[in-house]
Amino acid sequence: MSDDLFAPRVPEEVANRRPLADRLRPQTLGDVTGQPHLTGDDGVLRRMIESGSLGSMIFWGPPGTGKTTVARLLSGEAGLAFEQISAIFSGVADLKKVFEGARLRRMDGRQTLLFVDEIHRFNRAQQDSFLPVMEDGTVILVGATTENPSFELNAALLSRARVLTFRSHDEESLEELLVRAEAIEHKPLPLTTDARASLIRMADGDGRAVLTLAEEVWRAARKDESFDPDALVRIVQRRAPVYDKAQDGHYNLISALHKSVRGSDPDAALYYLARMFDAGEDPLYLGRRLVRMAVEDIGLADPQALVICNAAKDAYDYLGSPEGELALAQACVYLATAPKSNAVYTAFKAATAAAKQHGSLLPPKHILNAPTKLMKGEGYGDGYRYDHDEPDAFSGQDYFPEKMGRQTFYDPPERGFERDIRKRLEWWAKLRKERGGR
Repeated sequence: MSDDLFAPRVPEEVANRRPLADRLRPQTLGDVTGQPHLTGDDGVLRRMIESGSLGSMIFWGPPGTGKTTVARLLSGEAGLAFEQISAIFSGVADLKKVFEGARLRRMDGRQTLLFVDEIHRFNRAQQDSFLPVMEDGTVILVGATTENPSFELNAALLSRARVLTFRSHDEESLEELLVRAEAIEHKPLPLTTDARASLIRMADGDGRAVLTLAEEVWRAARKDESFDPDALVRIVQRRAPVYDKAQDGHYNLISALHKSVRGSDPDAALYYLARMFDAGEDPLYLGRRLVRMAVEDIGLADPQALVICNAAKDAYDYLGSPEGELALAQACVYLATAPKSNAVYTAFKAATAAAKQHGSLLPPKHILNAPTKLMKGEGYGDGYRYDHDEPDAFSGQDYFPEKMGRQTFYDPPERGFERDIRKRLEWWAKLRKERGGR
């Protein structure tokens, strides 16, 4: 007899008060939205189930993308027992209890899928405790994390589990969730077309968030009332972007900003700069990153880039927020529209490698000072030619250690100010050859 017969009956009106996100929880993998690369007909998880070879996995992705739901559905479709724990609330004793239960099921011929939410919150020793039960097949581990597994999980654990990436919902999949919500509520959202689009943007790729926002709209709406974008903001307030200054949101956006500047796209660069301001990023951190971009990606192609970035940082110090943000925005646009060169950056890396390889070699004696008679007797300074006394203020001497030979690290491109530098270097190379230097 089914245990469900003895379960207390929940009145329909109480059941309907369950959160909308819970009532819309998918019942099969095919119902999952936003992750076709995983749950679609040709998705990774679908292929695993069809092959009958489910292995341990790490689900990595932002909140509200369906990690918990997919894990539960996976266990059902694969015929596995489902156990769920949270690393926030569980300790060693809880893990031992779960492992023992999984061993007993295995003796009865049934395998366990153990879903561990926020697995990155377990310390290294706790993460190591999963290794034996993964290796002997006691559990199939599915860990969920919003943090980059490469940084937060043990290498030993990662080597035994496949990392599957869950993507933020796009506008199309969030719209699909709203349509499903309207069907289950038997009424349309009281929003104008523009307000509906605004609500989707507010959700910031989070499926759970878009349904929660929809619930707030329905609760707030009076009979025959419809909200435009401004009214929507007043009703639901503004939802902050998903962004943690210590974690992936921070690194993803600064990477996008840097690459947009490097790619000479001022509009994209301004967009990512504005997003980081909007998310509460430290403006002085952004100022430091702009200085780094100036020396790494513009360099001597436009020597003013570094000057302007430092001036923007000083302007922010002087003006504060929000007025000073405009100075950083100006520097950002300047960098994105400046000629690009990583010649100094590349040259410095090459010179550093050479310094490590030849760090024990002495400079040639003719360029060394001879402050004592002994050193002068040893030939220090012999043959040195003072460049300012030479024609064209250039002697053409060799300055590298004799055993090392002449090296070339800096190779300026034919762009921006470095075009002039290149001509100068070529002229000096010609004079050096004529005057017997290397």
